[in-house]
Amino acid sequence: MAEQKATNVHWHEGDITRDHRAKILGHRGATIWFTGLSGSGKSTVAVELEGVLHEHGVLAYRLDGDNVRMGINKNLGFSAEDRTENIRRIGEVAKLFADSGVIALSSFISPYVADRDAVRELHAAAGIDFIEVFVDCSLEAAESRDPKGLYKKARAGEIKNFTGIDDPYEAPPAAEIHLHSDEQSLDEEVARILQELRGRGIIPD
Repeated sequence: MAEQKATNVHWHEGDITRDHRAKILGHRGATIWFTGLSGSGKSTVAVELEGVLHEHGVLAYRLDGDNVRMGINKNLGFSAEDRTENIRRIGEVAKLFADSGVIALSSFISPYVADRDAVRELHAAAGIDFIEVFVDCSLEAAESRDPKGLYKKARAGEIKNFTGIDDPYEAPPAAEIHLHSDEQSLDEEVARILQELRGRGIIPD
């Protein structure tokens, strides 16, 4: 838990509620949290899902690991401490998006169970849906894809603290959605997530 350093600060509630925003948009906000190894297909699924939601008139926004590290989290590295802070910050950002009525699509390796659980608790405290999606893929399959050449660099010792090579990945013990990107088609993966969103009443049938 991050230390609260600011003093004399108070949360100010407005007059417009989450229900008001949902009425305008025609759907509720939520956070869909994609987790998995580098190269597992997290961003691929998120991009496709964002497009399908857009076609259905549902407002969604992708929060991608690399994109966020180029901006709000550019001062963070890949130590365990920095990874925790990276996930804490983006968890807060995703919660704000979801509170505004947007479906936040967060694609991060987020290798540690404790960090993901902290984001889950943050959403639960605010009464916001948090859907963890484990994009499961064998290390061999992820490494064979290696779209950014990161595994090759990690194997050569050019990248330290790389998840799956010299840093652990803790798989979710009970994710709401468990995808197998090395076995399922992209359409099947997206359909499973849409089924969850409709089942929860987040988006209309």
